[in-house]
Amino acid sequence: MQTVYVLNGPNLNLLGVREPEIYGRATLADIEALCQNLAQQFGWQLRFLQSNYEGALVEWVHEARAAGAAVIMNPAGCSFYSIPLLDALSTLETPYIEVHLSNIHARDAEHQHSILSKKARGVICGFGAHGYELALQALQRMLNAQ
Repeated sequence: MQTVYVLNGPNLNLLGVREPEIYGRATLADIEALCQNLAQQFGWQLRFLQSNYEGALVEWVHEARAAGAAVIMNPAGCSFYSIPLLDALSTLETPYIEVHLSNIHARDAEHQHSILSKKARGVICGFGAHGYELALQALQRMLNAQ
């Protein structure tokens, strides 16, 4: 059974209440339910995790690597500065897909460039919670093509 880690970075625990005009009204629990439903349809085991701590995200990427699991991640604020997370993603031999709820390219200058994107097979941004579903669908196509 394919295992997929869906990782969520700092402050995403506040989805639905934090700046809904940017991030939407869906909560992280809503997004997890969408992801679990789709993963079940694909016959996958899903680990859906969130932390406000960079080190926890690094540890989960290490876990995914050891398990041979693919990674979908919304790194949130870690996108713009996290060299440790970039280094961890560099060790993956499985696909990594980056997701952002907002269109980071249309944001202010400090939120326009994710340094983690250079390790991603693809980046999905600007589609809100639906971006997670798009990432899972893209991953399913990637894995089926192998």
